[in-house]
Amino acid sequence: MLSNITKDHNFALLMKQHILDVLGFLFDKEQNFGILCKIEDVSFNPELPDYMQDGFAPLTLFFLAGYTYESAYIDGENVVFEAGFGSENFGSVVTVPLLSIMQIIVDETPIFINLSEVKEPVDTEVESNENEIDEQSLENSMNVFLSNPENEKFFKK
Repeated sequence: MLSNITKDHNFALLMKQHILDVLGFLFDKEQNFGILCKIEDVSFNPELPDYMQDGFAPLTLFFLAGYTYESAYIDGENVVFEAGFGSENFGSVVTVPLLSIMQIIVDETPIFINLSEVKEPVDTEVESNENEIDEQSLENSMNVFLSNPENEKFFKK
């Protein structure tokens, strides 16, 4: 199932590494780009006025060009940049967690898509319960498969 992959901690680590690699490549090439990200995870310093924050869609595109691009850097788990907002160009430092980046876009074309649904490492107790459920599903599926006489052709005699 796709959700078994998208909710997997190791898949999230893989996506995070890909995000780092793609951003590093773009910075090395001095290429402007956009990041489409989950706005709920983004922080602003100083905080934007409410009327500005209320205008953001759940998935918001930030385009990094000019000064915004020049100020951008990767800080551990985040990409950080300075940007101006609204007609008054209200300045703020924007911090975007890497796994909140859903797409990286160059010239209006997505060059990276993050399908991971994980924000942080999964609790090992929850993960072990999910594994038990998966094993039970596998056993049930196998029993259904074995109970069908048409499937006998798949077994060695």
